[in-house]
Order: sequence, then structure tokens, then C-alpha cells
Amino acid sequence: MSTAARQAGLVEESALAASTRFMRRASCWTFWPALAKALGILAMAAIYVPLVWLAVMSFAASPLSGIPYPLTMANYAQLIGDERWVPPLRTSIWMSAIVALVCMVIATMVGRAITRMRRPGPVLLLTLLPLFVPGLTMGAALFIFLRIMMGLTLGLWSIFVAQLIWALPFSLLLVLVVASRFDLRLLEAAEDLGASPWRRFWEIEMPLLRPGILGAGIFGYLLSFNELLRSLFVRGVETTMPIYNWAMAASQQSQVPIIFSLSAIILFVTLPIMGALFWFLFVKLDRD
Repeated sequence: MSTAARQAGLVEESALAASTRFMRRASCWTFWPALAKALGILAMAAIYVPLVWLAVMSFAASPLSGIPYPLTMANYAQLIGDERWVPPLRTSIWMSAIVALVCMVIATMVGRAITRMRRPGPVLLLTLLPLFVPGLTMGAALFIFLRIMMGLTLGLWSIFVAQLIWALPFSLLLVLVVASRFDLRLLEAAEDLGASPWRRFWEIEMPLLRPGILGAGIFGYLLSFNELLRSLFVRGVETTMPIYNWAMAASQQSQVPIIFSLSAIILFVTLPIMGALFWFLFVKLDRD
């Protein structure tokens, strides 16, 4: 070995030793727990304070002023009297349910197949690539392909395709997290004992994959229900709840109080349901 190579090796070892000493000293610093706690509180505040403020301002007489007083129920009364938001909400509810169901099925099938591949990297990259494509870019690409190149009439079906493309990678990630920890030797043992493929899946795989599958459905539903950017390009003349809120907020300031009230109602309904579902998935099932 040359002198230069030996010197380079010594420099690298010295740098590694210095970094190791620094990390050991840093781990002994007493302010780390306090800093972590402060950052956690700041993150929680950034998430929940705007939601609470939205709920408060939905009762304000002038929500756009930022002043929560005087409080009134006039915004909710106006919301009940204006039924234009009902069809978009109904469309978003049932379409999100279909997207969630399809995400559960496809994510389960693809996730199980990927974990059994010798080289899953390329397939995994292709399935997760839509996560890194901006929503406006994907929406414009779908519009050009479906409407201009294929000459198809856009509508609810194209909104479903766009939302499925957006939600499926997230659902697949949840299934993969659980499927990657699955011991395939359990299936081999069941096969040796004469169990059919369906019985092996239903009695062995399904109980272990169930949290990931249900989580895939929940995330698929939420992502579909709140999707806007891709749906704007491929909606045709159809309207979903996010599109309706965006259109009302952009064109009519008088509709903003109604949007505040509707958003608060959706928040009051969805947060307890999601909290109960996540408790069931990650606490109850894990405990059982």
C-alpha cells in the first residue's frame, strides 16, 4: 500500500473516531429530551390549532375578519338552506368508498406479489412513482391522454381513475409494511399439511395482513375524498366536494361562511370516526 493510501486511511479513521466521540457526547446532553418535547408540542399545535380555529370561526358572524365575536348560528342556518353542496358531497362519499375498496384489493394483491419477488426494486419503483409526480402535472397528463389522444368524454369515471392513481401508492405502502414482516414459512408449513391456497390466505395471511389492508382502505378513502388537483383536469362537468369548495371560495366570498360551517361539520364527523378506526387497527387488533 502506498504512503498516500495509508495517510488517506488514517484520515478517514480519525474522522470516523471524531464523529463517534461527538455522537456519544451529544447523546449525553440533557437538553435533548426537552428539545424533542418542545418540537413535538409545536408540531401538534401546528396541526390542531388551525382546525380548532376553523371550528370557532364557523360560528363567527364575520369569519373573514378573523374575529370570533359575535358568535352566531346564522352560517349553519344558511348552510342548511343552501342545498347546492349536497350532490357534490354525496358524489365524494360514494366515489371515495369505491376508491377505498379498489385500493384495498389491488394493494393486497400487489403487496403480496412484491414480497415474493427476488428483485422487487423495479416493480416497487414503478408502483410508487406517482407519489413524486405533482398533482397538476398528473392531472394535465391524464387530460391530454384521455380527452385529446383517446377522445373520451370525461366524467365521474375519469375522476375515479385520477383519484385511484393518487391513493393507490399510499395504500400499497401500508400493505407492504405489514407484508414485508410476514414469514412465508408459515404458508409452506400449511401447504405441507394439505391446506388449499384460499385457506392458506384466509386463515394465515389475512389475520396478519388485516391492519395493513384496513389501513389501506382508510387512507384510500381519505385521499380520494380530499383530492382536488387531479380531479380539476378530468372532471368534465362533474363536481366533487373539494371542487365545490374551491369554486365557491374562489368565485363568491359570500359562500365562505358556508364553507367554514360545512368544513367544521365534516371535521366533527370524521375525526372521531378516524380516531376510533385507528384505535381499533393499531391498539385493539395489535393487543389481540
